[in-house]
Amino acid sequence: MQNRVMAPMTPHTQTPAAAHVRAALRDAMAQMRDAGVPSHALAAELLLMHILGRDRAWLYAHPEAPLDPESARKYFDLVARRSAGTPTQYLTGKQEFWGLEFGVTPAVLIPRPETEHIIEVAIKRLGEPRAQDPLRIADIGTGSGCIAVALARELPQAEIFATDISATALAVARRNAERHGVAERIRFVDCNLLDALSNEALGFDLIVSNPPYIAHGDEAQLPREVREHEPPEALFGGPAGTEIYTPLIAESAKLLRPGGFLVLEIGYSALDRVRPLFDESPLWADVRVTNDLAGIPRVISAERK
Repeated sequence: MQNRVMAPMTPHTQTPAAAHVRAALRDAMAQMRDAGVPSHALAAELLLMHILGRDRAWLYAHPEAPLDPESARKYFDLVARRSAGTPTQYLTGKQEFWGLEFGVTPAVLIPRPETEHIIEVAIKRLGEPRAQDPLRIADIGTGSGCIAVALARELPQAEIFATDISATALAVARRNAERHGVAERIRFVDCNLLDALSNEALGFDLIVSNPPYIAHGDEAQLPREVREHEPPEALFGGPAGTEIYTPLIAESAKLLRPGGFLVLEIGYSALDRVRPLFDESPLWADVRVTNDLAGIPRVISAERK
């Protein structure tokens, strides 16, 4: 296949089939299907769109458009890497979240659609009038910055603190904030949980987090794309997977203003271990659970008394 792709194109020779858009897609889909790549057709399209700088509509409107040898080489190099398990998002360097395009690298967790429920719940709990007021928000474990940036876009009066233990991740988040024009309203802080925010005497109106919540024992059950490529410190929360919630909830209770909200993403089957941390504390009220589109409890939120 590679020899056909790389064959030179001259006026005296027929253009190799795989040097056309349609044939390149066909060969890439077949290669990734045989490698067991999930959504292999979509991956083939996204990788070719990335190489050519075109959208999906262009690909299917121009199936006979030639692929020059260098573009073909780059494309099938990405196809080989995707077939070996590298996530498509790390190959293209981008992922959509909340209708915005975010840069991603192997230093950060790839934003998931389920995490958008954090934004939805946070805005709903704040309420429309309050969402227009000056707010102080903390995003704990910001990673790519997708939550912080999305909230900054939705809440134009908000000042946001985004923390992470990874300086490399914070650099990615900062670039994303600059890309979307909200960097001047987000302070990026290198620390564990809320450690560096304890001196923020004014407190916070909203604290959000998508913390690591996978149990170490569940590693083998993860897709290879996740297990072998995404940062483990952003995935694993301890032997049970929920260990980080105890200090996170306790520290949030100290830093939230009365009437402020804590909004957390939780993992599959974690609700029974996380909800008691709110229900058994006199500091929290109006605890709510939001399911994702699959009906799985995905976000837990509560109001600071």
